[in-house]
Amino acid sequence: MYLKSLMTASVLTAAMLTAPLSQAAPVGYDIDMSHTNVLFDVNHLGLSTMIGRFGDVAGTLMFDEDNIENSTVAITVQTASINTFHEKRDEHLRSPDFFNTLEFPEMTFNSTSVTKLDDNTAQLNGELTLLGVTQPVTLDLTVNKVGAHPFNKKQVAGFTATGTIKRSDFGMKYGAPMIGDDIALRLELESVRQ
Repeated sequence: MYLKSLMTASVLTAAMLTAPLSQAAPVGYDIDMSHTNVLFDVNHLGLSTMIGRFGDVAGTLMFDEDNIENSTVAITVQTASINTFHEKRDEHLRSPDFFNTLEFPEMTFNSTSVTKLDDNTAQLNGELTLLGVTQPVTLDLTVNKVGAHPFNKKQVAGFTATGTIKRSDFGMKYGAPMIGDDIALRLELESVRQ
């Protein structure tokens, strides 16, 4: 009886050692809007680079720290919240010449896949919808830090995503090419585990 129990235990132990480890599921994180920014810049007449941001952003993040390729993100931006630190220009940017915020109040990004490059970088692939047009976009993603917040001890994760789009691909052609067609995007995102 003892020998049979020992053999059974040995078989179970061997099975456990050779069985694939279960994959942890992605975990929900709340985006910390007080430390999240959606930024852009555009060339102005070859003279300068105009910088702007959107102040009203919301989204959801499912993050798998062990396998980032299982992660997903969805971001919604209220286009009327555009701010280039010049009121008259911002009014023009909200007009049908640019963001047409009355007809298209939201711009969205929904990830479709994540491709890991190394321990803290990846390519974030997704679909950007602007002015009712949806186009594929690839962003360079850096995982800045994951761990306990030094003050409140909550689990937090921070990311930077950068990329470039052509605004004309979405039908925004006013002033091009004097006002640049290439728009550099930057997302600085902090999140708190749910």
